[in-house]
Amino acid sequence: MSMLMVVTENVPPRLRGRLAIWLLEVRAGVYVGDVSRRIREMIWAQVNALADEGNVVMAWATNTESGFEFQTYGTNRRVPVDHDGLRLVSFLPVEKQ
Repeated sequence: MSMLMVVTENVPPRLRGRLAIWLLEVRAGVYVGDVSRRIREMIWAQVNALADEGNVVMAWATNTESGFEFQTYGTNRRVPVDHDGLRLVSFLPVEKQ
């Protein structure tokens, strides 16, 4: 089991309802919980199936140098990049959104 956080923007209510089944919505569009890898992967499958035009970031605790891992769905100005094995976030210029 590991700590999981999901942050959503502009997703349909049906996805928000699905996330609320497994995670606690602590703020609008911000979900947290302590789930297994299998449940985390199932939640991500739901995000891919239901997020439509919205965007989502999922972050969870891992045994890596940074202590966490994350993945994103949809278009956002923040883009994950790999820098020597460390995942960082780069910002796209405003006109590229």
